[in-house]
Amino acid sequence: MASSRQAAASGASASASATAVAGFVLPLPYRLFFLLVEPIATLAGAYYAFFDQRTYLDLTHAASAPSPVPLGTSIAMSQLANLYLAFALSEALVLRSTADLRVWRTLLFCLLVADFGHLYTVRALGPQIYWRVSEWNAIDWGNVGFVYLGASMRAAFLAGVGFGARKKVTKAA
Repeated sequence: MASSRQAAASGASASASATAVAGFVLPLPYRLFFLLVEPIATLAGAYYAFFDQRTYLDLTHAASAPSPVPLGTSIAMSQLANLYLAFALSEALVLRSTADLRVWRTLLFCLLVADFGHLYTVRALGPQIYWRVSEWNAIDWGNVGFVYLGASMRAAFLAGVGFGARKKVTKAA
């Protein structure tokens, strides 16, 4: 009985050591952006894609926005809203649930790839969509400007910007 307690204590100690090695101090700008700002902004996109589809489509490209919104388009918009919801929950809840830098890096890398995919989706609006900030409407700010910000924050995080010497802590024992 005593040896099983010692083994359990040893296992708990090893687990605590691995967590301590894996843990890191998250700089405030990353904490604010990844755990608060971006999930809330993404929920706003989910809201419009689900509850105000006509506005969402008008702001995306008014000339091709159908009225009324066809059933197939409505279903696709609702699926988009669901993906935004999954994105917001994954980022906010998964990142809040761990202090393991490997998990943070993995999830943020996946979201960075998604950022590039998201930017690619608006290419049909013409190359000016990527740089004519003065012509952006609310959805352009979300689809381009905010994605630029998110991708920049993810790239900075992955590059270790703001971590100082602590960025070297990347693997648990």
